[in-house]
Amino acid sequence: MSFSYQEFLQLIGLYFWPFVRIGAMLSVIPLFGMRTVPVRSRLILTLMITLVVAPMLVLPPAVDPFTWLGLLYMLQQVLIGLAMGIIFLVVFQAFVVAGHLIAMGMGLAFASMVDPGSGMQSPVVSQYFTIIVTLLFLALNGHLMVIHAVVESFNHLPVGANFLTLDSLKLVYLFGSNMFAAGVLVALPAITALLLINIAFGGITRAAPALNIFAVGFPITLMAGLLMLIFITPLILPHLQELLSRAIETIDQLQLTSS
Repeated sequence: MSFSYQEFLQLIGLYFWPFVRIGAMLSVIPLFGMRTVPVRSRLILTLMITLVVAPMLVLPPAVDPFTWLGLLYMLQQVLIGLAMGIIFLVVFQAFVVAGHLIAMGMGLAFASMVDPGSGMQSPVVSQYFTIIVTLLFLALNGHLMVIHAVVESFNHLPVGANFLTLDSLKLVYLFGSNMFAAGVLVALPAITALLLINIAFGGITRAAPALNIFAVGFPITLMAGLLMLIFITPLILPHLQELLSRAIETIDQLQLTSS
């Protein structure tokens, strides 16, 4: 039984290139790429997924990873993995934006805590949305959806020296706008209700200038914001499902440059 050097490189690449792409994606995607997740655990998870996924893939070209061509192959995998991770990251950050908007309207913008995903300060309302979205993401088997998406990406984004086209990079860039559009859409009922309350406070201030509107208005806006959160919470699921479907469609539309 003969085993040539070219076949050895193909066997190594069959596991190494998917490992790089999956690792790059898991380093960015929420839930897996959080700072609270140890790097060793993330590497073990990447290795386990690679061992399961690699046998189902087509043998890649025989390229030595320690050459300039191998470096281009590695950069391609990192770029594709990061692009996919950013797309899923936008889905989660849309609800963080919604939490920021609601917190500013109800007067809780100063009440912040450390976000375990980014390590930065964010309002408690954003943390509430993050927890709900994370639990719904797991309930919808979103983690399996992510693994399926990266496996399918090897079919239309094969391993090679070709990089993503400008149109594909534009798709990732334009998908980032959903972070703000979807965030405003989720927070719109609460923002509208709080705006009407503030307008009413403005009319009361004109009618009774001696009234301390700040002492009266803050508890009312705070209670109104909490009541709106009760009505908004059931709407998180359909928004999350729509954003996840858009994310999968965007990943399926990514293309590589022609050789």
